[in-house]
Amino acid sequence: MTAFQILEMKHFMAKLLTEDCFDSFLLEKASVSCAVSYEIDGRVNPEFYQDDETPDASCPFLPWKSIRPVLFQMIRGKHTPLSFKFVLHLMPQYVPGVMKGADPSLKPEQVQALVLTIKYDGSAIRLTTGTAFSSFVPDKTLDAQWDKTMRQFLSRKEIACRE
Repeated sequence: MTAFQILEMKHFMAKLLTEDCFDSFLLEKASVSCAVSYEIDGRVNPEFYQDDETPDASCPFLPWKSIRPVLFQMIRGKHTPLSFKFVLHLMPQYVPGVMKGADPSLKPEQVQALVLTIKYDGSAIRLTTGTAFSSFVPDKTLDAQWDKTMRQFLSRKEIACRE
């Protein structure tokens, strides 16, 4: 697990809420405190959809790109939010690519999620990586590989941060 502090908050927020920068993620949950507080459960309700538009069953959470405009509308305005927290999961199809540098005995089905938590506390934005497994895994090479992948991702997307 690694924590990254964002150095250019306005630039980061534009990338997060108005660009496709984080569209390879799913939203597990979100909380935003502005004039009122919002809590969003990112779990998809399949019964909401008609048969021809049912979302991918392998992704239990809503894609970031579909909730991003809603969150942008909540946050934008004259006043900075008091706080927010977004818990994102890397989309399952990208997990095997991250796993290439990890223990070869680890199987993709053992990985429940590669998590990125984005938290604003009123003064700073911090990103924290994490891994979740479906069973106990003593090896920590995937944790290190996920941290490395996020460092590369932030650099490639020109997001200034420090660990």
